Amino acid sequence: MEELRELYQQIILEHYRNPRNFGELSEATHRAEGNNPLCGDRLTVELRVLGDRIEDIRFRGSGCAISQASASVMTTLVKGVTVEEAEALFERFHRIVLGETEPEALDLLAAFAGVREFPSRVKCATLAWHTLRAALHNVAEVVTTE
Repeated sequence: MEELRELYQQIILEHYRNPRNFGELSEATHRAEGNNPLCGDRLTVELRVLGDRIEDIRFRGSGCAISQASASVMTTLVKGVTVEEAEALFERFHRIVLGETEPEALDLLAAFAGVREFPSRVKCATLAWHTLRAALHNVAEVVTTE
């Protein structure tokens, strides 16, 4: 179990240091902003949706390692999937970080299962995902974890 915990920590650090899909997205069709005032995390999620598929996704902003890594993993997982599949991933991730379900071994989402032990970090981990959902539903207000 300790080896898995170490692997998950490495995944979070790798995505924090080398975030995937970071930057501005030209020709975005959907966009939302998120803010976690408790930790100071701020980000923007931009998507290009064609039909019902997320053709491309980018995020930008700043924050703690957990929020940035979560955004990086999220963009990796939802790029190329349908909006319905992205919603299902959101629900699964949310259940994992809240401790309502156990992740599958070696699932990228499993790297964030440990945040359930730190309630304030759950908000860091879920900010990008709530911002994604807001972008998908064209919510204009800034998403906040408070």
